[in-house]
Amino acid sequence: MRGRPNGRPRTAVPPVPTLTENPVIDAFTNLTSLTSTPPPTPVPSPSPSQELPVNLSMPDLSTLTWAGVGNWLVGTPLLIMTVVVIGFLARFLLHRLIDRVVATATSRRADRIARIPGAGRALQAVGVASVRHVQRTQTMGALLKSITTIVVLGITALTVLSIVGIPLGPMLASASVGGVALAFGAQSLVKDFLSGVFMILEDQYGVGDVIDTGEVVGTVENVSLRVTQVRDAGGMTWYVRNGEIVRIGNKTQGWSTAIVDIPIAYDQDVERAISVIRDVVGVMDDDDAFTDILLEEPNVVGVESIANGAITIRIVAKTIANEQFGVQREMRERIKMAFDRAGVRSPLPVMPPYGGVPPQ
Repeated sequence: MRGRPNGRPRTAVPPVPTLTENPVIDAFTNLTSLTSTPPPTPVPSPSPSQELPVNLSMPDLSTLTWAGVGNWLVGTPLLIMTVVVIGFLARFLLHRLIDRVVATATSRRADRIARIPGAGRALQAVGVASVRHVQRTQTMGALLKSITTIVVLGITALTVLSIVGIPLGPMLASASVGGVALAFGAQSLVKDFLSGVFMILEDQYGVGDVIDTGEVVGTVENVSLRVTQVRDAGGMTWYVRNGEIVRIGNKTQGWSTAIVDIPIAYDQDVERAISVIRDVVGVMDDDDAFTDILLEEPNVVGVESIANGAITIRIVAKTIANEQFGVQREMRERIKMAFDRAGVRSPLPVMPPYGGVPPQ
């Protein structure tokens, strides 16, 4: 075989299609040869909505290493432990804050009672009201502690559930629907509870106080967050909802005032009668039976009124809570006996008793 000059290899020449006498047929034949090869079939790509199969087989424990365990612990478990620790720390700090507020309120109450005029003479008696206030404040503190504990634990639990991957949307939606239904169906109940909470915080009244609610006047026998139990002078027990109390009058909070009006005849010596009354109230103030009841010596303020042939002399005494009525009765009895000894005459009756002849 003869080679090409200069030793160069021969280049392959592509075959030239055979031409026929008809050029239209030749063009159709070339086009058919180009399109006769089928195109490659495309491979379908997986849809984004298709989920990968879940491997439910047991993991191979032979490949478990301490490094893998450490990496797992540093992830979700460590985050859950951090959330729980923060929750308990927040609960502890809130409880300490509540204890400090309760202690501050108690000390302020003691200072306020100590500033009452004459409170040093009736420290034991006034301390009863202070002890009641301390007990109510501590009860309110315990209630606030329970509320904060529930709120903090609830937030911590929801945070842990979100970390684990449990969807909170349906749960929060259900809670929201239940809260709206409760708000519409129990408006009066919520109003009563809120009024009771503020009533306890402000120490408006307590058991043993004589109050005026506008509808009833009586002695408080029981106080709760929803209702107040009051017994009137006729012995009837009233249950008043805290949310329905618009105004409240406490007649025995802290201390009470005993007001005694003593009438004497118009022709009697006023200065002599006032002197006799002052001697009586001075002896009564020194009496051991009234040392812990009277906060200060009763004050004879003087002539209160002149009418219908009588001169009225008024005495004002400050007593501990709810003890003014006993002081009034004792003071009238002692002044009457002192007037009899001193010869001070009471005013004559305007009308004859039972149609008889008036006394001369």
